[in-house]
Amino acid sequence: MKIGIKVGDIMTRNYISTSPETNVVQCCKKMVKNKVGSVVVLDKEKRLQGILTEKDVIVAVSKGKDLSKIAVKDIMTKRVITIKPNKDIYDALVLMKKKNIRRLPVVENKKVIGIITIKDILKIEPALFEIARDYMRISEEREKLKRIKQKEIYEELYEVPIE
Repeated sequence: MKIGIKVGDIMTRNYISTSPETNVVQCCKKMVKNKVGSVVVLDKEKRLQGILTEKDVIVAVSKGKDLSKIAVKDIMTKRVITIKPNKDIYDALVLMKKKNIRRLPVVENKKVIGIITIKDILKIEPALFEIARDYMRISEEREKLKRIKQKEIYEELYEVPIE
């Protein structure tokens, strides 16, 4: 199912970026100031090195890391899924659903030229909400199953029931 709207037509061109060496706290302040949930990480030649998301920061905090003492490169997602600007927004949404992500850097000639999010797509084409909703439901169910499995493993290992 093609929509006829290209990723490049609706992507955010003025995306927020940072270098891998940037301090995580400084980067978080930048995210808050710009009201974004992620920052594209680029090297000096503007090539994609990774992406720092809210989730990356939360995981680092949950592991007890001192964000004031670490660089973005230490906690960013390095294996970034990208999309080309000539792809249909339906393809972008399907890719997000398949990879369980909410944002895609848009890359052309090995350079990031923008970013597209689920929110961007749904603003333009609300009819795709059903696909996004299914993605959210599947993701939520997957997390529930993971928690149940972890509980079962814990109870089996330690022979202690978890309430």
